[in-house]
Amino acid sequence: MPEADLEQPAVDAEDGKLVTLARAARARVGAVEGAAVRDQDGRTYTGVTVRLPSLTIAALQLAVASAVAAGGTRLEAAAVVTEASTLDDLGRAAVRDLGMGAPIHVASPAGQVLATVRD
Repeated sequence: MPEADLEQPAVDAEDGKLVTLARAARARVGAVEGAAVRDQDGRTYTGVTVRLPSLTIAALQLAVASAVAAGGTRLEAAAVVTEASTLDDLGRAAVRDLGMGAPIHVASPAGQVLATVRD
């Protein structure tokens, strides 16, 4: 992640729930990444990284797709739990499609928020 995109992590209780949901989704299937998003109505959706011979999708992309499939039109916040040192560009773009300026919290597998991206 470019350093200019990072802010000091400050996570409120609602966004902290997203981190917890993302951790749980990742752990449940042993995925590389887990993600969660919250839509305009406060509903939450999770996703994990999927890698199949015919389909590859980032955790944030899947969480956003789930929100859209359920009628979500705007995202308030997102979280991704990952061991990677960068935020996946495709996942970031998917969140931005519905949530320009919404915080994307990047957390370690232990649940520690390492950075927040708001671009």
